[in-house]
Amino acid sequence: MNRFLYIVLFFFIFGNQNLFSQEIGNAIIAKDTTKLREIDPLRPSKAAFFSAILPGLGQAYNKKYWKIPLVYGALGTSMYFYLENNKKYNIYRDAYKRRLAGFRDDEFVGIFDNQRLIAAQRFHQRNRDLSLMVTAVFYILNIVDANVDAHLIQFNVNEKLSFAPDVYQSEFTVLPTIGLTFNYKF
Repeated sequence: MNRFLYIVLFFFIFGNQNLFSQEIGNAIIAKDTTKLREIDPLRPSKAAFFSAILPGLGQAYNKKYWKIPLVYGALGTSMYFYLENNKKYNIYRDAYKRRLAGFRDDEFVGIFDNQRLIAAQRFHQRNRDLSLMVTAVFYILNIVDANVDAHLIQFNVNEKLSFAPDVYQSEFTVLPTIGLTFNYKF
Protein backbone atom coordinates (compact mmCIF):
# COMPACT_ATOMS: atom_id res chain seq x y z
CA MET A 1 0.00 0.00 0.00
CA ASN A 2 2.88 2.24 0.73
CA ARG A 3 4.19 1.76 -2.81
CA PHE A 4 0.80 2.56 -4.30
CA LEU A 5 0.67 5.81 -2.34
CA TYR A 6 4.06 6.85 -3.70
CA ILE A 7 3.02 6.12 -7.28
CA VAL A 8 -0.22 8.11 -6.94
CA LEU A 9 1.65 10.96 -5.27
CA PHE A 10 4.28 10.86 -8.03
CA PHE A 11 1.64 11.10 -10.79
CA PHE A 12 -0.26 13.76 -8.88
CA ILE A 13 2.79 16.02 -8.53
CA PHE A 14 4.39 15.48 -11.93
CA GLY A 15 1.31 14.61 -13.96
CA ASN A 16 -0.36 18.03 -13.65
CA GLN A 17 2.46 20.17 -14.99
CA ASN A 18 0.39 21.70 -17.74
CA LEU A 19 -1.95 23.09 -15.12
CA PHE A 20 0.64 25.65 -14.00
CA SER A 21 2.46 26.21 -17.28
CA GLN A 22 2.13 29.33 -19.44
CA GLU A 23 0.64 29.41 -22.88
CA ILE A 24 3.10 29.94 -25.71
CA GLY A 25 0.98 32.68 -27.31
CA ASN A 26 1.16 34.87 -24.19
CA ALA A 27 4.88 34.51 -23.67
CA ILE A 28 6.77 37.76 -23.29
CA ILE A 29 9.37 38.22 -26.00
CA ALA A 30 12.25 40.51 -25.14
CA LYS A 31 13.17 43.09 -27.77
CA ASP A 32 16.78 43.35 -28.80
CA THR A 33 17.49 47.00 -28.03
CA THR A 34 21.14 46.76 -29.01
CA LYS A 35 20.23 45.93 -32.58
CA LEU A 36 20.62 49.00 -34.79
CA ARG A 37 18.05 50.00 -37.35
CA GLU A 38 19.08 49.66 -40.95
CA ILE A 39 20.22 52.94 -42.48
CA ASP A 40 19.10 53.89 -45.98
CA PRO A 41 22.02 55.87 -47.47
CA LEU A 42 19.87 57.21 -50.31
CA ARG A 43 17.12 58.66 -48.11
CA PRO A 44 18.70 62.15 -47.82
CA SER A 45 19.32 62.28 -51.56
CA LYS A 46 15.74 61.26 -52.31
CA ALA A 47 14.37 63.90 -49.95
CA ALA A 48 16.55 66.61 -51.52
CA PHE A 49 15.57 65.50 -55.02
CA PHE A 50 11.87 65.55 -54.17
CA SER A 51 12.20 69.03 -52.66
CA ALA A 52 14.05 70.24 -55.74
CA ILE A 53 11.30 68.95 -58.03
CA LEU A 54 8.39 70.32 -55.98
CA PRO A 55 9.06 72.47 -52.89
CA GLY A 56 7.63 70.79 -49.79
CA LEU A 57 7.64 67.28 -51.28
CA GLY A 58 10.88 66.42 -49.46
CA GLN A 59 9.29 67.47 -46.18
CA ALA A 60 6.31 65.24 -46.96
CA TYR A 61 8.73 62.37 -47.75
CA ASN A 62 10.30 62.88 -44.32
CA LYS A 63 6.80 62.98 -42.74
CA LYS A 64 7.33 66.53 -41.44
CA TYR A 65 4.01 67.81 -42.74
CA TRP A 66 3.99 70.89 -40.52
CA LYS A 67 6.92 72.34 -42.49
CA ILE A 68 5.07 72.38 -45.82
CA PRO A 69 3.03 75.54 -45.04
CA LEU A 70 6.22 77.26 -43.91
CA VAL A 71 7.93 76.43 -47.20
CA TYR A 72 5.03 77.68 -49.29
CA GLY A 73 4.54 80.72 -47.07
CA ALA A 74 8.17 81.78 -47.49
CA LEU A 75 8.26 81.12 -51.24
CA GLY A 76 4.83 82.67 -51.80
CA THR A 77 5.63 85.84 -49.87
CA SER A 78 8.90 86.44 -51.65
CA MET A 79 7.29 85.73 -55.05
CA TYR A 80 4.49 88.16 -54.23
CA PHE A 81 6.99 90.94 -53.55
CA TYR A 82 8.88 90.04 -56.73
CA LEU A 83 5.74 90.30 -58.86
CA GLU A 84 4.55 93.49 -57.15
CA ASN A 85 7.91 95.25 -57.60
CA ASN A 86 8.14 94.03 -61.20
CA LYS A 87 4.68 95.47 -61.95
CA LYS A 88 5.57 98.85 -60.44
CA TYR A 89 8.95 98.86 -62.22
CA ASN A 90 7.19 98.33 -65.56
CA ILE A 91 4.69 101.13 -64.83
CA TYR A 92 7.47 103.64 -64.09
CA ARG A 93 9.59 102.44 -67.02
CA ASP A 94 6.71 102.71 -69.48
CA ALA A 95 5.86 106.21 -68.24
CA TYR A 96 9.50 107.28 -68.64
CA LYS A 97 9.70 105.77 -72.14
CA ARG A 98 6.52 107.62 -73.17
CA ARG A 99 8.00 110.88 -71.90
CA LEU A 100 11.17 110.29 -73.91
CA ALA A 101 8.99 109.64 -76.98
CA GLY A 102 7.40 113.08 -76.49
CA PHE A 103 4.07 112.11 -74.94
CA ARG A 104 2.86 113.90 -71.80
CA ASP A 105 -0.23 111.81 -71.10
CA ASP A 106 1.04 109.40 -68.42
CA GLU A 107 -0.44 109.23 -64.93
CA PHE A 108 2.59 110.92 -63.33
CA VAL A 109 2.39 114.26 -65.18
CA GLY A 110 2.75 117.04 -62.65
CA ILE A 111 3.66 114.56 -59.88
CA PHE A 112 7.07 113.20 -60.96
CA ASP A 113 9.66 114.69 -63.23
CA ASN A 114 12.00 112.51 -65.33
CA GLN A 115 14.59 112.17 -62.56
CA ARG A 116 11.95 110.92 -60.10
CA LEU A 117 10.73 108.36 -62.64
CA ILE A 118 14.30 107.08 -63.06
CA ALA A 119 14.73 106.92 -59.26
CA ALA A 120 11.43 105.03 -58.90
CA GLN A 121 12.52 102.57 -61.63
CA ARG A 122 15.82 101.91 -59.86
CA PHE A 123 14.10 101.50 -56.50
CA HIS A 124 11.61 98.93 -57.75
CA GLN A 125 14.21 97.17 -59.91
CA ARG A 126 16.49 96.80 -56.89
CA ASN A 127 13.63 95.49 -54.73
CA ARG A 128 12.52 93.15 -57.51
CA ASP A 129 16.01 91.68 -57.83
CA LEU A 130 16.33 91.39 -54.06
CA SER A 131 12.99 89.57 -53.87
CA LEU A 132 14.16 87.14 -56.55
CA MET A 133 17.34 86.45 -54.56
CA VAL A 134 15.31 85.86 -51.39
CA THR A 135 13.06 83.46 -53.31
CA ALA A 136 16.12 81.54 -54.52
CA VAL A 137 17.50 81.41 -50.97
CA PHE A 138 14.19 80.03 -49.63
CA TYR A 139 14.13 77.44 -52.42
CA ILE A 140 17.67 76.30 -51.56
CA LEU A 141 16.84 76.26 -47.82
CA ASN A 142 13.86 74.04 -48.63
CA ILE A 143 16.19 71.51 -50.30
CA VAL A 144 18.80 71.72 -47.53
CA ASP A 145 16.13 71.30 -44.84
CA ALA A 146 14.76 68.16 -46.48
CA ASN A 147 18.27 66.71 -46.83
CA VAL A 148 19.36 67.47 -43.25
CA ASP A 149 16.07 66.26 -41.81
CA ALA A 150 16.41 62.96 -43.70
CA HIS A 151 19.91 62.57 -42.24
CA LEU A 152 18.70 63.28 -38.70
CA ILE A 153 15.76 60.86 -38.94
CA GLN A 154 18.29 58.04 -39.23
CA PHE A 155 20.43 59.33 -36.36
CA ASN A 156 20.44 56.86 -33.48
CA VAL A 157 19.03 58.57 -30.42
CA ASN A 158 19.18 55.96 -27.72
CA GLU A 159 17.66 56.55 -24.29
CA LYS A 160 20.32 54.38 -22.69
CA LEU A 161 23.06 56.88 -23.45
CA SER A 162 22.92 60.25 -21.74
CA PHE A 163 25.31 63.13 -21.21
CA ALA A 164 24.05 65.86 -18.92
CA PRO A 165 25.31 68.60 -16.63
CA ASP A 166 24.84 67.90 -12.96
CA VAL A 167 25.04 69.96 -9.77
CA TYR A 168 25.82 67.98 -6.65
CA GLN A 169 26.92 68.77 -3.13
CA SER A 170 30.54 68.03 -2.28
CA GLU A 171 31.03 65.68 0.66
CA PHE A 172 34.03 67.55 2.00
CA THR A 173 33.20 71.24 1.64
CA VAL A 174 29.36 71.04 1.57
CA LEU A 175 29.38 73.46 -1.38
CA PRO A 176 27.58 72.83 -4.63
CA THR A 177 29.86 71.50 -7.35
CA ILE A 178 29.15 71.55 -11.06
CA GLY A 179 30.09 68.53 -13.11
CA LEU A 180 29.21 66.45 -16.11
CA THR A 181 27.81 62.94 -15.92
CA PHE A 182 28.07 60.32 -18.59
CA ASN A 183 25.58 57.50 -18.08
CA TYR A 184 25.08 54.28 -19.99
CA LYS A 185 22.31 51.91 -18.96
CA PHE A 186 22.65 48.25 -19.82
